[in-house]
Amino acid sequence: MLKGIPSILSPDLMKIMLEMGHGDELVIADGNFPAASCTNRLVRADGHEIIELLDAILTFFPIDTYVEKPVSLMEVVPGDPVEPKIWNQYNEIILKHEPRFQGFEMVERFHFYDRAKKSYAIVASSEQALYANIIIKKGVIKI
Repeated sequence: MLKGIPSILSPDLMKIMLEMGHGDELVIADGNFPAASCTNRLVRADGHEIIELLDAILTFFPIDTYVEKPVSLMEVVPGDPVEPKIWNQYNEIILKHEPRFQGFEMVERFHFYDRAKKSYAIVASSEQALYANIIIKKGVIKI
């Protein structure tokens, strides 16, 4: 064990975040997302919700400040009455870690799946909220 690393972050997830470079994308997927069929680098985070994972990940993971929209969400399918309240919580957490955050890119469902397949890795959570999937583009550490 190491000091200061939240126990929610598994060794596999820490390794993946360390391996990733500027511009690589990390998907944190809800419980309904077809995570295993969309990636070769799957990290299981069973029993955990995205809110707690996102906060722990962003403690170490820089968001790309060189692109306009470094965080993407799966947009609600037209005609679906769901209003994802979890997005407001995401915004609060991201602003806590990156005060210059300017809002989300909304990605159509099937385009989101395509992006996920090209991502560096997917973290599969047990999140039950609908449309809770999120993609984060890794930034750089500025000295």
